[in-house]
Amino acid sequence: MEKRSILVWDLPTRLGHWLLVASFAGAFLTADSERQRDLHVLFGVTLIGLIAFRLVWGVVGTRYARFRSFAFGPRAVLRYLWSIATLRSVRYVGHTPAGSWAIWLMLGLGLLVGVTGYGAAGGGEWAEEAHEALAWALLGVVIVHVAGVALSSVLHRENLVAAMITGRKRGVLAEAITGPRWIVGVAVAALVAALWLDLVSIPGFDAGAGAAETAHARDAARHEEDD
Repeated sequence: MEKRSILVWDLPTRLGHWLLVASFAGAFLTADSERQRDLHVLFGVTLIGLIAFRLVWGVVGTRYARFRSFAFGPRAVLRYLWSIATLRSVRYVGHTPAGSWAIWLMLGLGLLVGVTGYGAAGGGEWAEEAHEALAWALLGVVIVHVAGVALSSVLHRENLVAAMITGRKRGVLAEAITGPRWIVGVAVAALVAALWLDLVSIPGFDAGAGAAETAHARDAARHEEDD
């Protein structure tokens, strides 16, 4: 059958993907800065919200966004990895077996990062250490995922990054999804924007020096209690 440019990734999936990338990058880059602690929390809350949406969309979303479309077992993953090692990689219209496991890991680790981050905010030392370790583990999975995307792009001569921007890949018409789901995509963008406006409007929020002053005030209060 003749292959043509078809729609594979709906707008909510693409938008959620890139917002997750931005949120994790923002949270990771602001993690060690007391001056940007409020901003770090803002990115973290956004990350958890987007993961929650992705879990729902994985059940009710379009064909390739649904979890059942990439529920691959260990044997399928091993066969796929072997095909890559022998440069005979099998092409998938949706997620590959190895890519699917990376997605499961990133979603799971992302949730754990959020939970431990909440615990760390409450002053739990164990939660802070777990939060940092899980964040580094998530970064490791992200790096492996990006490397896999780059390798698959080369092997199949297909720009997978561009596909996650446009939503389109080459395939037969029967493999295409029925529509981009514009309304849901716009709703996701609006909810993220509303979340940011709501959190930023909280009295005392400051992405810069205010956060550092707040941290110093907390430390001073703790020292007074110890004395």
